[in-house]
Amino acid sequence: MSELGFELGWRVADFDYDLPAELIAQTPLPDRDGSRLLVVERATGRFTHAAMRGIGEWLEVGDLLVANNSRVLPARLVGRKCDTGGRVELLLLRPLDRTRWSALAKAARRLRAGSRLRIPALSGAAMPALEVEITAVGGDGLVELRFLEDDPRLDDYGVAPLPPYIRERLTDPERYQTVYASVIGSAAAPTAGLHFTPRLVEDLRARGIGWAEVTLHVGLDTFRPVTVERVGEHRIHREWCTVPDETAHAIAAAREGGKRVVAVGTTAARTLETLGGDWDPAAPRRMTAMTDLFIVPGYRWRVVDAMLTNFHLPRSTLLMMVSSLAGVETIRRAYDEAIRHRYRFFSFGDAMLIV
Repeated sequence: MSELGFELGWRVADFDYDLPAELIAQTPLPDRDGSRLLVVERATGRFTHAAMRGIGEWLEVGDLLVANNSRVLPARLVGRKCDTGGRVELLLLRPLDRTRWSALAKAARRLRAGSRLRIPALSGAAMPALEVEITAVGGDGLVELRFLEDDPRLDDYGVAPLPPYIRERLTDPERYQTVYASVIGSAAAPTAGLHFTPRLVEDLRARGIGWAEVTLHVGLDTFRPVTVERVGEHRIHREWCTVPDETAHAIAAAREGGKRVVAVGTTAARTLETLGGDWDPAAPRRMTAMTDLFIVPGYRWRVVDAMLTNFHLPRSTLLMMVSSLAGVETIRRAYDEAIRHRYRFFSFGDAMLIV
């Protein structure tokens, strides 16, 4: 039992399941809010098949939706080594300063500190090639690099990285961004938010349902599989997050009124629970932190009462988190139900509302 009161003795295999490959959504639906919605009621274990457009039917006046407004970086860059011409693919993870970044690198031959790369501009961008120097090399493909140009315009050289299980080309890159994304910095989209349209948000507000935003920049752990046997042996990556004053006050007001705080996705949930580690309802205030909070079954939730989420990969830390909120057996049955009813899974898939 950890100091936060949750159990790390689970086996990673406890969060495994079999998914038919054809249920992995390869492209987004024509309409963002056209997804199906599996409603999971924690108190009863009951499931209801609904529609994302009807999510307001499951929320009450005064409930507060909290979404992650992080925007995905054009973080996937492809270039060539200056000395050999070998191909190198980079995935930017987080900035270290104006020119230096932490990144994942994939190269035919091992990179070393001092290696230089040239990254051509994307088709249609009349820009010279971007020059990059590898300054440090770590394990598992991690590198540090610096751009030889100060604060380069990455939109001219990179694209938003899609998860490896998506094999089809995305014709509109904005479909891998939420409509409210405003703070650039993520290596992957907070995908539960992809289901919202401006009109849906407006309709929910008209019903008296609150809307607030936090920021968590999605980082390395999204791309790194859990390879250990025991959950407690997994080392989760740290991510930068912030909760503004107005959101902290909105949370306090919802709680004082006996209403629910509903996280839009696991990234918003992780941010809110990081806030909950030092939460004083009498004096709500902003928070900015690097979080390594690892939420698994047995964790005592402090801020989040309900969650909208997508269906997650087997054996993933995100599946562990939703199992913590709804219960391991309830989530197992919910995933079985979703597979039986042919729901679409993962980033461009359907949604689940845990209430």
